[in-house]
Amino acid sequence: VQLQASGGGLVQPGGSLRLSCAASGFTLDYYAIGWFRQAPGQEREGVACHSISEGSKYYPNNEKERFTISRDDAKNMVFLQMNSLKYEDTAVYYCARSAFPCGEVLVPSHFASWGPGTLVTVSS
Repeated sequence: VQLQASGGGLVQPGGSLRLSCAASGFTLDYYAIGWFRQAPGQEREGVACHSISEGSKYYPNNEKERFTISRDDAKNMVFLQMNSLKYEDTAVYYCARSAFPCGEVLVPSHFASWGPGTLVTVSS
């Protein structure tokens, strides 16, 4: 039972990336899915969360102008579109599931099924 994030890479400032999160061993239908990131030496922080099915979306760092979370339960996948990337977006990005509803604050301990993450490097 795991969520596998992919789609990271090297991108220049101002560029875009679309991260994917694929579920294995379970279906996403009954879970909220969150995206988190962790930069070197920093704590893991929530980036976006999508409630069950066509529910609400949350962006704890008020990044809704740059980031968009979406889900396709038929494909058992969740996506994170990131635009206008900045140097400070450099981090390992993870997706995880929660039986709790999304909230304005994403608490990592409320989430499970963490995969190895995908590295996003914003550099010129």
